[in-house]
Amino acid sequence: MKGTYSKAIRHVLILLVGLAMLYPVLWLLSSSFKPNQAIFTDTGLWSHSFTFDNYKNGWKGFQGVSFSRFFGNSALISILCVLGNIVTCSLAAYAFARLDFKLKKIWFALMLVTIMLPYHVTLVPQYIIFSKLGWINTFAPLILPKWLAHDSFFILLMVQFIRGIPRELDESATIDGCGQGKLYLRIILPLLTPALISTAIFTFIWTWDDFFSQMIYISDIKLFTVQLGIRALYDPSGSSDWGALLAISVLSLLPITLIFLMFQRYFLEGIATTGLK
Repeated sequence: MKGTYSKAIRHVLILLVGLAMLYPVLWLLSSSFKPNQAIFTDTGLWSHSFTFDNYKNGWKGFQGVSFSRFFGNSALISILCVLGNIVTCSLAAYAFARLDFKLKKIWFALMLVTIMLPYHVTLVPQYIIFSKLGWINTFAPLILPKWLAHDSFFILLMVQFIRGIPRELDESATIDGCGQGKLYLRIILPLLTPALISTAIFTFIWTWDDFFSQMIYISDIKLFTVQLGIRALYDPSGSSDWGALLAISVLSLLPITLIFLMFQRYFLEGIATTGLK
């Protein structure tokens, strides 16, 4: 009985902590249905007056561009970044984990060093390069680096996963006539699925929520993403439509929430089994 009571108390405490952490999200959701004048005056979590005008007004956007355009831009950038990381990072990880080439350890060490570099350190030289290439105010600076194995973290994640795959499978496939290309496509890639899904989820969430890079490289309103559109709704020098801003913020959370809920099993499997023999 003592063990049962202790477990019950522990679960109650965990539930209370979880509700406390979710309270800002619940307040955001409830406030998105409140009239503007009641958002900061009504202290209750739920208001007696509900309205859907915030979602209608927010979706209209501004300057003749609706949020459907912004959501489409964010989806395009996120999907292309996911595909880029899956393809190029898996290829780089296969090379580091299975192939032998000159200065392999040095290149791998240099790759690990880039993980420790803050993004702001490389921002200025990257901006100069992209500016000279004429990529400013386009999606290229946000997408093309992902197709060049830019994210070393995912390469390391896949390298550790591939190292846990028995080499006997490679030897059997080689005896059957598989070259390096077929070995990668038919043996390694299917077994790498949990790590690929983890990479896809992380990449999508980080790209969808990214604000700093998009703010630096994009200034044309037709190229705005959801994050830039939400920022444009906030006017510190005038009166902001807080209801519309909160409503669009709720909608911006839906894609990443749904993707995580749909693929959380693969996500946890990819993290838990990485590096295990």
